[in-house]
Amino acid sequence: MKNDKIKNIIFDLGDVILNIDVPLASLSFADLSGKDQKEVLTIFRENDVFRQFETGFLSEADFRNFVRSILNNNEWDDHIIDKAWNSLLLDLPLERVELLKKLSQSYRLFLLSNTSSIHITQVHKILHAATGIEKLDDLFEKVYLSYEMGLMKPDIRIYQQVLDDSGLSAEETIFLDDNLDNINGAAKLGIEAIHVQKPLTILDYLKDYAV
Repeated sequence: MKNDKIKNIIFDLGDVILNIDVPLASLSFADLSGKDQKEVLTIFRENDVFRQFETGFLSEADFRNFVRSILNNNEWDDHIIDKAWNSLLLDLPLERVELLKKLSQSYRLFLLSNTSSIHITQVHKILHAATGIEKLDDLFEKVYLSYEMGLMKPDIRIYQQVLDDSGLSAEETIFLDDNLDNINGAAKLGIEAIHVQKPLTILDYLKDYAV
């Protein structure tokens, strides 16, 4: 049901705007290293790879060298690591972009994503190939990325920073994310948080706002 107080909509990226398959990245690194996928996941988790890269603690070069180190292979070129890391990024359905364009006529739109610079570079390539649009910034009033902010969802500070930076009222804002922890983090500030769950998409959740 439509909330008539809503003036702003904040979108997550992965599995909200862009389709992703997260396990594909660990599977790609498993294939490269000859290790079991579960072992690769354990190594990544124990070394806090995702958080370090997606909060900007590691630069692209640092990340690649870190992966070479923890997976014991110093012969991988940068593009090999990038390709494996980006393998989880799938397609960007055109109808979601058309929905964003329609919503932007009545609402202020923002993006808030836990991501890395390597992923964003690839996302822009996928976006341009699918729609002719150069970058995410062309679809949103402002794009907020974890690696630039030094914070990750569901840290409540990242939502507050978005609200403060763009002058948004929580009560006038919807946030859509596929991760329940992220939804709960936003809800703590009074944001109307919508948990996007397959097979439903943002076209289903926001149909009342796109009329």
